[in-house]
Amino acid sequence: MTTPPALLIAGHGTRDDAGAEAFRDFVRQLGARHPELPVAGGFIELSPPPLGEAVTELVEQGVRRFAAVPLMLVSAGHAKGDIPAALAREKERHPGISYTYGRPLGPHPALLNVLERRLDEALGAAGRTPGDRADVTVLLVGRGSTDPDANAEVHKAARLLWEGRGYAGVETAFVSLAAPDVPSGLDRCVRLGARRVVVLPYFLFTGILPDRVRHQTEGWAAAHPEVEVLSADVIGPEPELLDLVWERYEEAVKGDLRMNCDSCVYRIALPGFEDKVGMPQQPHFHPDDDDHHHGHGHHHHGAPSHAH
Repeated sequence: MTTPPALLIAGHGTRDDAGAEAFRDFVRQLGARHPELPVAGGFIELSPPPLGEAVTELVEQGVRRFAAVPLMLVSAGHAKGDIPAALAREKERHPGISYTYGRPLGPHPALLNVLERRLDEALGAAGRTPGDRADVTVLLVGRGSTDPDANAEVHKAARLLWEGRGYAGVETAFVSLAAPDVPSGLDRCVRLGARRVVVLPYFLFTGILPDRVRHQTEGWAAAHPEVEVLSADVIGPEPELLDLVWERYEEAVKGDLRMNCDSCVYRIALPGFEDKVGMPQQPHFHPDDDDHHHGHGHHHHGAPSHAH
């Protein structure tokens, strides 16, 4: 019987200790769920352990084949460039290993169901019921990226969340790198007639940026007492998330990948981003990595390596 490939989880990293520990605990939960194969996880930046250390951990257990799944909601620069380049580097460091690369998580119906649950929880805490949705406008807040394709995926998630669930509307904002920001998003909701808004962070775990979303929401709400503004929680390590990561693992193992290349900024000349077409990628150097001799900017050299 052929031994199944190991599972490697690739995370972004956060300066928030609780958020980093949530990721590490999630990896442990996956390992406990699937004792039949080695499971490890590491970060691209900011948090220990670095992705390279996770690969070394697997190799030291005798692993020669693994499937890597990015624990990320959208395909931005990390999923398209940094992680594939980092995996290519690890293949050079550990001759004889092979891997397949999975796709990011969202938008997926299972995650949309969790988001819906977070909205119901926020409404319930305020004494509302799911039947009150007709006058609820949702502001879905993504991380934000310089990659227009990644930002568009957040808008897609917002539309899918709106479809068939009875909310007055689902608008979109970003907490960094992209417009509109949270206050501007709330302003837009009001201009569209909203009097009750739930701000819903499109994040997997707690961290600096989800905290920023909540603080900006509270600041805006204090200045606009005529609008009822509620804050929902992040997705969190729900069973649906564990199931989805396993689904992405199985896709990668079977080769049944459906990565979106139609609007990838590295393949298609999108207005204002023409210079990125064919841009080579390299790993994002983690400060805890043994070979870390560089800054944290993108240093582009070598061949394009984002795996679609």
